[in-house]
Order: sequence, then C-alpha cells, then structure tokens
Amino acid sequence: MGNATLQLDHVFKALADPTRRAILERLSKGSRSTKELAAPFDMALPSFVQHLNLLEACHLVSSRKEGRVRTYSLNVRELKKAEDWMSRQRAMWEKRLNQLDSYLQTLKEDDDG
Repeated sequence: MGNATLQLDHVFKALADPTRRAILERLSKGSRSTKELAAPFDMALPSFVQHLNLLEACHLVSSRKEGRVRTYSLNVRELKKAEDWMSRQRAMWEKRLNQLDSYLQTLKEDDDG
C-alpha cells in the first residue's frame, strides 16, 4: 500500500468519528483554541485532546502554540484529497450504473419488440 493510500485511510478513519467531524466543521469557520473547540463537548479535556491529536496526525488540522494557548486550524488540502477520491468513485459508479441502465433498456426493448 502506498503512502498516499495509507494517508487517505487515516483521513477516512478520522472522518468516521462524529466528534472529529464536528471539530472540523467548527474549524471550517476559522481557527479556534483547544478550549474553544472543547467547550460544546461533554467529555474530559484529555479525551478531547486525543481527537485533536488524531486529526493533527493525519494532517486534517494544524496547530500552533502561542504562550499557553494552542490554536488549531483546518488543513483544507487534506480534505480536498478525500473529496477528490470520492468524486472519482462517484464518477466510476455513475458510469457503471449508466451502462447497466443502457443494457437493461436494450433487454426491455428486445422483450417488447
């Protein structure tokens, strides 16, 4: 398995969790501190930070530390890679379904004719 495939696997693993998706959604509106990101979630801060660490490890977010405050930002480039993969899959399946539709249409026409 190539490095790009492995990276994409990590991205989809991260996206599989609703808490991490909610974090990404909040970051889509701008950078936030750990405290700001954790506020709406009913979980201990160390558990929440584990989610942030996983998101950072798969490059969906980046962080910077200023004094005692760590601020997170969304890395759109990695999300775009996942979106591109899904677009390629959708195009392939639409083509296959169109081919199946055409085939079924010819069968129907043969039965009607």
